[in-house]
Amino acid sequence: GTAMTLDTVFQMASMTKAVTSVAAMQLVEAGALSLDAPLGDLLPELANPQVITGFDDDGAAVLRPAKTAITLRHLLTHTAGFSYDFMSETLLRSRGPSGPPPTGTWATIETPLLFEPGERWEYGVNTDWVGVAVETVSGMRLDRYFEEHIFAPLGITDTGFTLNAEQVSRRAALQMRAPGGALSPFPIEIGGGPDVELLSGGGGLSGTAPDYLRFLRMILNGGTLDGAQILKPDTVAEMTRNQIGSIRAGTMGTTMPAFALANDPFPDQHSGWGLGFLINPEKGPNGRAAGSLAWAGIANTYYWIDPASDIAGVIMMQHVPFADPAATEVYGAFERAVYAQAG
Repeated sequence: GTAMTLDTVFQMASMTKAVTSVAAMQLVEAGALSLDAPLGDLLPELANPQVITGFDDDGAAVLRPAKTAITLRHLLTHTAGFSYDFMSETLLRSRGPSGPPPTGTWATIETPLLFEPGERWEYGVNTDWVGVAVETVSGMRLDRYFEEHIFAPLGITDTGFTLNAEQVSRRAALQMRAPGGALSPFPIEIGGGPDVELLSGGGGLSGTAPDYLRFLRMILNGGTLDGAQILKPDTVAEMTRNQIGSIRAGTMGTTMPAFALANDPFPDQHSGWGLGFLINPEKGPNGRAAGSLAWAGIANTYYWIDPASDIAGVIMMQHVPFADPAATEVYGAFERAVYAQAG
């Protein structure tokens, strides 16, 4: 294993989604994006979404036009109908014999929907499309937008889509756990790497735990940290409120158990979803209060934000599969220790 220090750089993958969600909400505040307008007016690629209804005799997906327009709110709440190849058998099958496209390509996110927008919760490429919307209305690439509007104001200096040589030298090696338990190198760039067609707003960032903690503290403080206002308090309050009514969030399947195990963070609760975060409606088993926010990255990087207790936590590991039992055990023990200390 790698000796981890506070300046170790990790692939944070899906933790990127919270940053992209904040960027989008900055643009909602500015009036440049709307939560509920049809996004197809802005992004032609989303103007005529197709829903998979089944497969024909040749194994090709049978599609019908969606009746509901996709909105930014659908994307931020993972209710647009998109999924991931590594989670959905239906989506994977629709790819045909060639299988999933390479990471960092448009083809990874230009997929049909599994259901009508707004119908249910399914984790998927939604936040990549949010990133495309941010780029389109801001006229900036996502890396530059994050740097100017989120990272620089927050004093986040060690996080980005591409790493310099010095940062690469501090990077934790990504590992994969074999069925027998042994870890071996698994050298992939989860977000696609430096020369991509598409910067992944859903998973492309690498960074350090202290950097991400500054971002989490900003959310915990209602949008401001050390004098830098990133969002208005009302906006943060809206992001942290359940947005999906009686729909249940958080359950994830798998088509590639070596990469991600099927997972449900709160199997005993009817989890909600805000504008970018999973919400546990009751107290969590390891100490977090009801109404806390959380999510995670594929390589077992986890965070939570507990406004009621004024606590935020981040723990970084660097191996797949996601939701590896050893990793979730460490995460639970870490959370229990934090609340014991807070006493």
